[in-house]
Amino acid sequence: VQLQASGGGLVQTGGSLRLSCVASGHTFSSYTVGWFRQGPGKEREFVAADRRGGFTYYADSVKGRFAISRDNAKSTVYLRMNSLKPEDTAVYYCAAGRSIILSNLRQEAAYDYWGRGTQVTVSS
Repeated sequence: VQLQASGGGLVQTGGSLRLSCVASGHTFSSYTVGWFRQGPGKEREFVAADRRGGFTYYADSVKGRFAISRDNAKSTVYLRMNSLKPEDTAVYYCAAGRSIILSNLRQEAAYDYWGRGTQVTVSS
């Protein structure tokens, strides 16, 4: 599976962005897809995930502001980000994996495929 993320940019505090991640190479619908991010000087962290069947999970820091969704027909996963804060500034990565159990959903090592990141910068 090849993943290509896009949609990052510079936005003011309180603004919105929608990231996209297009997958190619395998049956997209059978994969769990997730978004991770790595802020300046920080380790990469879990943001959101969508398991097969449409179950979604979020980090506490983005719950209520971010929404993950997928369009299997387009092999694309989206991350809608609202009410952005300066602390959301990071490089955002999409990832995909098969047979990820719920307890591993937030762990990088559970995902088999990664796209290149897209930079999101939120100005104060």
